[in-house]
Amino acid sequence: MDAQAEYDNRARVPEHPAIIAGWQRDAAAFRAAWREAELGLPYGPGERERLDLFRPGPGEDWPTALFIHGGYWQALDRSFFSHLARGLLARGVAVAIPSYDLCPQVTLEAIIGQMRAAALLLHRRTGRRLLASGHSAGGHLTAMLMATDWRAQDARLPADLVPAGLPISGVFELEPLLPTTIAAALHLTPEMARAFSPRYLPPPGGTLHAVVGSAESDEFRRQARDFAAAWGGTSEELPARDHFTVIAPLAESDSSLARRAAAMALAVR
Repeated sequence: MDAQAEYDNRARVPEHPAIIAGWQRDAAAFRAAWREAELGLPYGPGERERLDLFRPGPGEDWPTALFIHGGYWQALDRSFFSHLARGLLARGVAVAIPSYDLCPQVTLEAIIGQMRAAALLLHRRTGRRLLASGHSAGGHLTAMLMATDWRAQDARLPADLVPAGLPISGVFELEPLLPTTIAAALHLTPEMARAFSPRYLPPPGGTLHAVVGSAESDEFRRQARDFAAAWGGTSEELPARDHFTVIAPLAESDSSLARRAAAMALAVR
């Protein structure tokens, strides 16, 4: 296997700059138009420890999804992804989209801790458990939230604070990244890569559905299948979607992906 070719998504999709620019444009337009939003809510002390919370209507009492962006833990922020909340909002689900610090300025372990803090902020505001979803690196972080021992964080928390996960094009085994240029900023040892690979963590239970595009690399497709099988979940491939277009259906309320995500969020109590 040529790991560099399998995991270098930007090289695999040469038109990715235009797609990412479209994300940024659509996200800014959505933020400007959506009235029921709190932007830049702090979940920690750092400049990037902020999230944007979009609600279907007034008040706090909404099922809530936490959507975590990708970028191999090294790029992008929440401002590129606001428009992806549209599909869930139309179906009565609030959506929180956080930023987080990036490698190599911080460690992967620190980013996992930041996403736990973001989930805790949402739980404390609403009293609800959460659906976690995320793209690429955000899919990995989604799984790490599901695997978290929340009672170890705070004995008063529900053990399954994140009982449902919808990772999209996630990386669930980090060891294959070690020989690639992608791993340079992550400073992972083989031991750390294994420890932070959700594929090898004890299945936490709950509801898991892993999504990947049919036009993605063999390795991304394999990881989705193998991870779902290891955790007793389900998986699917979205036809003709690559690593960058696979998340677009979240913005469409009638898409199968938005319908599934909403059903998962509405089932969380």
